[in-house]
Amino acid sequence: MSTSRSRWSDLDRPPLDARALRAALLWPDGLWTSLDVVDVTGSTNEDLAEAARAGRAEPGAVLIAEEQTSGRGRLGRTWSAPARSGLFFSVLLRPEERVPAARLTWLPLLAGVAAATALSRAAGVDATLKWPNDLLVPVDGQERKFGGILAERVEGAEGGAVVLGIGLNVSLRADELPVPQAGSLLLADAVSTDRDPLLRAVLRSLAEWYTRWMGAGGDAEMAGLHAAYAGSSATLGRRVRAELPGGGEVRGEAVAVDGEGRLVIAADDGTRQPMAAADIIHLRAA
Repeated sequence: MSTSRSRWSDLDRPPLDARALRAALLWPDGLWTSLDVVDVTGSTNEDLAEAARAGRAEPGAVLIAEEQTSGRGRLGRTWSAPARSGLFFSVLLRPEERVPAARLTWLPLLAGVAAATALSRAAGVDATLKWPNDLLVPVDGQERKFGGILAERVEGAEGGAVVLGIGLNVSLRADELPVPQAGSLLLADAVSTDRDPLLRAVLRSLAEWYTRWMGAGGDAEMAGLHAAYAGSSATLGRRVRAELPGGGEVRGEAVAVDGEGRLVIAADDGTRQPMAAADIIHLRAA
């Protein structure tokens, strides 16, 4: 008998139960309207964006992959992980119905708050946020990235929408990490790495924060989002070095996130510089 292991045979990584997830998350008055789980795809963001453009996906659609082969992060950076080792999913939203364009930059920050708060409770980890779109956990006394967020605008059959993608390393072991500086919930000593309840917690938290933010017209202060982000931030209050397109940089202390979701740096030259995610190639500790 062969002893070779299929990528689907790891008993520590059971498949997601799409039927149970639908029963738990799809409600007549809820945010989520459909939920699909696929075995493998290149990118859930690309698939959901294509479906939206073709009129095959409505706002509230959730697409989850057991494995992504071409997952993408900000600025085209890649994201990969073994099958069933994490949560890789995208949701389709239409915030422009009630949120001014200048406030849409809060959406990936909102997703970070939703994921961090949900996983802190459900997995028992101290999840924090690195501006603009990284999630961190402590592993061996160091902050390690275990998740990322990517928001992309798409023109669908019913108008503009946003595809919001989230990737989270759940059960990756040390020898499976894409880079030594990465982390996972397992390596952070999470109390649970069962992906079904973790995914439910994240999607419920995302729906709650998104509904609250939409009700406030995208005003992060009014929605309580600004305070929640500041409380979970691993960036604010620290010295940082923002690497800019063209080779320049800004050094100083990250002192605030403004009403448009930009990071405000009190630069060493005495100025205060608000910087959007698109203005920065890398944000590093100074």
